[in-house]
Amino acid sequence: MDVYDHVLRATEWTESLRDLVTTILETNLTIQGNRMNLVMKKVTSWAAIIAVPTAITGFYGQNVPYPGFAAHWGFWFSTALIVVLSTGLYWAFRRNDWI
Repeated sequence: MDVYDHVLRATEWTESLRDLVTTILETNLTIQGNRMNLVMKKVTSWAAIIAVPTAITGFYGQNVPYPGFAAHWGFWFSTALIVVLSTGLYWAFRRNDWI
């Protein structure tokens, strides 16, 4: 009986160590997933900020007249629009701690 008790105790100890290692590995994977989510939030935020000037300049780069094409204020209006929208997106994402 004494040997049987020792074997049972060693088996339970081995199983508890296996559970501990499994928990540590799962915790590590969870931490890596959380870090990756934070990085993806930042990348997505910067992509959204960069998309605004890209879309606006891409539209104005076509052979169609933009608003105020013949007037001097048209260029400044489109430039101000790009700056305002990009800054607005930057602060919106900054407020949510995505950047």
